[in-house]
Amino acid sequence: MRKLLIVEDDIALAKTMKRRMEKHGFEVFNCFTASDALLACHRYMPEYVLLDMKLENESGLALIKPIRNLLLEAKIVLLTGFASISTAVDAIKLGADNYLAKPVDTQTLLSTLLDGNCMPIETQAIEETVLSAEQVEWQHIQQVLKVNNGNISATARQLSMHRRTLQRKLQKKPATQKA
Repeated sequence: MRKLLIVEDDIALAKTMKRRMEKHGFEVFNCFTASDALLACHRYMPEYVLLDMKLENESGLALIKPIRNLLLEAKIVLLTGFASISTAVDAIKLGADNYLAKPVDTQTLLSTLLDGNCMPIETQAIEETVLSAEQVEWQHIQQVLKVNNGNISATARQLSMHRRTLQRKLQKKPATQKA
């Protein structure tokens, strides 16, 4: 079984990616901090590493060299929600094998990890979640709220939204839809 380490501070996203990759024959380990990532690399010796670029208080870029030194043959893929050419170049120079912008679909992830040597996914075999505009807005609000450490007023200012409007939106979590 192929071992995959997912280093992602967004616990919900990490669990979702874990479930998806387990369906494709990976033994998946999740960790949420830089120190846990290095311990997991020593403990599990994964063949593949999905590394979030922006961990809570740390940069995933700083983990690439230590992981590469420990796991010479591992495939390291940097994931980021803040994609830019300069960070992609930096990641590759530091030793990452690839760089993907979030959100990333399962087929792209598999293709990247396995160098394109994967079977196409049957659309009925895995139910991908299709996000509505309301769900995308909800997720964006949650990310900004997290950056502001739960401060509603600061989040409302950053989103150019009235505080009461933000509070109403937070009370109405949209339901997910299946594709």
